[in-house]
Amino acid sequence: MAEQTLDKGAQAGQAEEAVRAASAPARVPTVIADDVHIVYRVNGGPKGKGSATAALSRLLGRKSAPGMREVHAVRGVTFVAYKGESIGLIGSNGSGKSTLLKAVAGLLPTERGKVYTNGQPSLLGVNAALMNDLTGERNVILGGLAMGMSREQIRERYQGIVDFSGINEKGDFITLPMRTYSSGMAARLRFSIAAAKDHDVLMIDEALATGDRKFQKRSEARIRELRQEAGTVFLVSHNNKSIRDTCDRVLWLEKGELLMDGPTDEVIKAYEKETGK
Repeated sequence: MAEQTLDKGAQAGQAEEAVRAASAPARVPTVIADDVHIVYRVNGGPKGKGSATAALSRLLGRKSAPGMREVHAVRGVTFVAYKGESIGLIGSNGSGKSTLLKAVAGLLPTERGKVYTNGQPSLLGVNAALMNDLTGERNVILGGLAMGMSREQIRERYQGIVDFSGINEKGDFITLPMRTYSSGMAARLRFSIAAAKDHDVLMIDEALATGDRKFQKRSEARIRELRQEAGTVFLVSHNNKSIRDTCDRVLWLEKGELLMDGPTDEVIKAYEKETGK
């Protein structure tokens, strides 16, 4: 009888677990990195040797010329990111964080392995589109168009972008060329343009390191909104507090390898213990 009661209890527990699993919202993958390797090839040989055509052929053919040095920037990284997650990337300088994000964004080819994305990944910022000789106002329009926003959407969000960036708090800087901006002002404007659009996958590389604490708080709040409205946010930062305040999961890379992937507090505590940072 006791054995029969235990069997019924176990069955009841399994039934409850099945009900919970069925009622839980399905986790939707947004990024899958499968054994990703990224290799840079740097010409370390004598200058003037070979033509540009030959160099391009070597790169496309994955062949190394004499004097060509290989830098294995990312080594066998595997992870799955899900919709609604905010994922921090930590590690020392040169650990492969920014390189990995560029591969996810489709800006760098993988040497081996694959990156799969569900939706359009966007890497902050729109630096390539922004032009120093144009005013901030014209760059807001240019940056918005580069991200796929319509002119009507840009008009609707223009004032919000300017206000969010805070660059007009000490003067009418939005009407001045970007070459007159400090590096912090330019970075804040780039973040504000990128954050004005909902993204399937948004990748932010050190954007929160600029500006005062007031701007950082606005940025962190906007990242939380993007997680709810869109898909997944990746944040590269050397500021552990920003990671703690913004992310629910952390990837720790060193020398191109993924050392740890887990809850934010758990990974950062291990990182701080190991590095003393």
